[in-house]
Amino acid sequence: MTGTKGSRKAAVAALRLAMTESRDEEYQLRKTLGEEGIRSAAVDYGGEYVGAVKKIIERAVVAAKREQVIRDTHHEEGAIAGATHEAMMQIMAKAIGLNIGGKVGIARYRDHVSVAIFFGIGLLHLDEVAVGMGHRAALEEGKLS
Repeated sequence: MTGTKGSRKAAVAALRLAMTESRDEEYQLRKTLGEEGIRSAAVDYGGEYVGAVKKIIERAVVAAKREQVIRDTHHEEGAIAGATHEAMMQIMAKAIGLNIGGKVGIARYRDHVSVAIFFGIGLLHLDEVAVGMGHRAALEEGKLS
């Protein structure tokens, strides 16, 4: 499965991970995804949006390396950072100046890397929900870099 199908497979996996409600559910999904050849990681986050962008990007890169979704290379770290930044920019209009809380899901299928964010955005008791998605290509292991 390559091309659009591979992109979709990674994106759906990342979104499903971002939407898990517990560590147990996240762990079970990651196990299932691994059996399908999809490497994955997830990161929880809460805080003010503007200060969160840099922290979330950093945490996504660290989690992706820790869980071996990516290798410790400049271009693979950049793929995660870029996809995470793209996802964060998609919710900016709703979130700027407010608090966010939720999860970042990261998934890789072959040369497709996707990052999905699923956040609650809040001000007092007036909550909103936002989803963002970013995708990048990264070389498969064994390919020339």
